[in-house]
Amino acid sequence: MGPLRRRGFLIAASALVAAPLASTAQQSSRTAWRIGVLHAGTAPDLNFEAFRRHLREFGIVEGQNLIVEDRWAEGKPDRLPDLAVDLVQQKVDLLLAGGTEPIRALKKATATIPIVMAASGDPVGTGLVASLARPGANVTGFSTLAPELTSKRLELIKEIVPALSEVAVLANQANPHRLLEFAWAGNSAKVLGLRLMLYTVLDAKEVQSTLSTLTRDHAQAVVLLSDPLLFAHRTEVIEMAVKSAIPLLSDHPAFVEAGALFSYGANFADLYRQAARYVDQILKGAKPADLPVQQATRFELVINLNTAKALGITIPQSILLRADRVI
Repeated sequence: MGPLRRRGFLIAASALVAAPLASTAQQSSRTAWRIGVLHAGTAPDLNFEAFRRHLREFGIVEGQNLIVEDRWAEGKPDRLPDLAVDLVQQKVDLLLAGGTEPIRALKKATATIPIVMAASGDPVGTGLVASLARPGANVTGFSTLAPELTSKRLELIKEIVPALSEVAVLANQANPHRLLEFAWAGNSAKVLGLRLMLYTVLDAKEVQSTLSTLTRDHAQAVVLLSDPLLFAHRTEVIEMAVKSAIPLLSDHPAFVEAGALFSYGANFADLYRQAARYVDQILKGAKPADLPVQQATRFELVINLNTAKALGITIPQSILLRADRVI
């Protein structure tokens, strides 16, 4: 090979080696992944922090190759549709939310951008997906098994207070999932010899009046079907329960930390960690329709012994031994 031909070969070989490197550099500097997150409540969202930390294990790091667009509804469900549309307009690569209402708002806002449900109660019953095995369209993620868990909470309160005969159920009427959950719980209530009474609210203005009605009816216990609206007003709800000496049970530890008797439900931090895995797969090319909706596998029971003492309730040792956390 002559000098000129050899020099030409080296230049060509260098170009071949450099090409993929340049392409990789362009890809990493082109644009970071952009994820839109719709929060039903207010900052901080500790569950989302678990999601953020787990993403790092897949090499997706905010400030390096990830941009997060957060939108907060601050416990006001009527804000969710506008916030969802705003996120879509940011041209995000993927959307994430937990809870039926935020996910439903995102689904209405886009039929093309992938949506990962970090935690949804009954995604099939509320029409978010076609089925668990084949979600279809652009939505997939994780379910909290909420209907089944409401039945479990009824079993627990009956075990704690054997003489219990009537239980009030407090729910947001605008949340279709919670009404399905109440219907599901009715079957378990009959087996346990309990009569369920449904009390609903439509907006923040109705919370106080509904609580007053519930108190006047002398509810023996209250099952709270929490959602963004009731979560935002949890202080008022718990103050009512404490003042009226009514055992209050929920699906979220935050209510127990604020004074509810106990909570039993899916481990939300674990669901958000699992959601990070789906986000990684979708950003790398997987289609939501091909990823089955998975159900929660980790659950937690949190009990507030201070509240039990104030109510004059003795928590059976068998239940205390099953508790993941005792306050």
